[in-house]
Amino acid sequence: MNKTIFFVMGVSGCGKSSIGEGISSYLSIDYVDSDDFHPATNVEKMKNSIPLTDEDRKPWLDALNKMATECVEKKQPIVIASSCLKPSYRKRLQQSIEEKVVFIYLKGSFEKINARMKQREDHYFSGEDMLKSQFASLIEPEDNESIDFIQVDIDQLNIQETISNALSLLKAKAYI
Repeated sequence: MNKTIFFVMGVSGCGKSSIGEGISSYLSIDYVDSDDFHPATNVEKMKNSIPLTDEDRKPWLDALNKMATECVEKKQPIVIASSCLKPSYRKRLQQSIEEKVVFIYLKGSFEKINARMKQREDHYFSGEDMLKSQFASLIEPEDNESIDFIQVDIDQLNIQETISNALSLLKAKAYI
């Protein structure tokens, strides 16, 4: 396996958890949801529909990078679901382990993702305004960004098709 740290990224509601779990199952490696690494203050803000600032995200991004770095050191591949909305976040997440990281960008339209979010129950991140804030913050990965990534367009795909598509793209780029 060329890459060992797989960040499944995109706005809330795009399917990061489901896709991440599917990829981790196929690769027989661990999966974690980055939401579990948010400090309590961040979770409280999101529960109250208050968008996080870049400053709010720093300790969270650093905790994720630390965990990913430890996985590289222990030679334990992992799939991590995380929004990774901006180049600065992605840079921070892969700091010192760039050669081991690949980002799997789940690209979808606001309309499709908003419809999916309305079907979720008991999730602290909810509401159209919160989703709008994520889309407003999102800077899609581009070829000139110093990251390895694939893009999966999710609007026309179900979960299984998205997982299959992601795995095919990872194989085509020799990341797995």
